[in-house]
Amino acid sequence: MSVSAGLILPALLLMGLGWAVPRVLARVFPEGVRPLFALAFVAALAMMLLSMAVWLGLYLVQGLSLAEFFALGLGEGLWHLSRLAAASALIWAPVLVLSVAGLPKRWVEETW
Repeated sequence: MSVSAGLILPALLLMGLGWAVPRVLARVFPEGVRPLFALAFVAALAMMLLSMAVWLGLYLVQGLSLAEFFALGLGEGLWHLSRLAAASALIWAPVLVLSVAGLPKRWVEETW
């Protein structure tokens, strides 16, 4: 697997998701400061789950089967994926913060 497929493309995917997830959630959440903080929390949780899925997908693309990945147990496999997702927050979290910070300028009913 080349560097672009193994490192750059997943990083760009995570950055794109970090921008898109808050924007999609903003369609569901009401306007206001408290809902904005709730949206940021839900977006961060969603990004953790999506990051775990991206990492699992990378393992599967490289030829590892689900049975092999979870050979030590479901809990151990999920713990490993959660650590990788937390580390990848260095990539997507700044983008997520910028995306959330830009949401109030689109508010119609509330003001910041």
